[in-house]
Amino acid sequence: MRSDEVGLNCGITIPVIGLGTYSSDNDRDTTEKAIRFALKMGYRHFDTARIYGSEPAVGNALRMAIEDQIIPREDVFLTSKLWSADHHDPVSALKHTLRRLEMEYIDMYLVHWPLKLKPWACDAVPKEEDFEKQLDMETTWEGMQRCLDMELCRCIGVSNFSSKKIESLLDFASVPPAVNQVEMHPMWRQRRLRESCSKQGIHVSAYSPLGGPGNAWGSTAVVQNPLIKSIALKHKATPAQVALKWGLSRGASVIVKSFDPDRLRENMASLDLKLDEEDLIEIGKLEERKIMRGDFLVNDTTSPYKSLQDLWDYEI
Repeated sequence: MRSDEVGLNCGITIPVIGLGTYSSDNDRDTTEKAIRFALKMGYRHFDTARIYGSEPAVGNALRMAIEDQIIPREDVFLTSKLWSADHHDPVSALKHTLRRLEMEYIDMYLVHWPLKLKPWACDAVPKEEDFEKQLDMETTWEGMQRCLDMELCRCIGVSNFSSKKIESLLDFASVPPAVNQVEMHPMWRQRRLRESCSKQGIHVSAYSPLGGPGNAWGSTAVVQNPLIKSIALKHKATPAQVALKWGLSRGASVIVKSFDPDRLRENMASLDLKLDEEDLIEIGKLEERKIMRGDFLVNDTTSPYKSLQDLWDYEI
């Protein structure tokens, strides 16, 4: 196994640094150009989803690279996700994803959220009236397992699942999830969730590992934190590299999201950074701050969707 990969419980490996392809602009040319450059920089994991709208661009850029013999298909790790309006039929949903990608299979298929939306819900941040009151996760997971049996994907996993939801899933799953992709960074460390997933052999993959700067719901609190900046200065690194290396040092893979060539280089260089044990201890003392909060998470105790709050309470 290469040092920039980690083994999964499904028997394959995942690159520890991936490129996320969500963009509010969703410009196809920009996305394809970024992927081509990322391939040159050594990126091998590309993360997309139906709701991102980036599947066609991701598929086209990767196909062109494969056809031009820049990289063989087996060296690419491609992740996409089951949108919350498609829980009734994961197989059909994945087939549609494959058509958009123009790929025969993907490497990882994740349940995007542990909630169900009505068929017409197509906003990344749904409205409250878009939610269904109940999700039959057992039926959903049976569909995910069929995707695996049909060789439409090589592994299946989940995203945004708390420890409790993981435990509930394992009560009936014939195939356990290989990955749980959640928000994780030095100011939202997910310690209890990481411990729980580790005991179950489930790999944690971190999205927004820098706190999501540049997103409407993100923050620069991580990269602007005085401690992170002081550690970066000590190692002649950048705050972003320190934050990414912290996630990697905790055994997680990280999904970075920048299409800027300099940022792509900077993020990949975090693999070479070595943090001291003292650095890790000090980061562990930082005040937790859950930066990303969906607008659809309601606070009204009378709301039927009050239970959705625990989607963000991963450490419970």
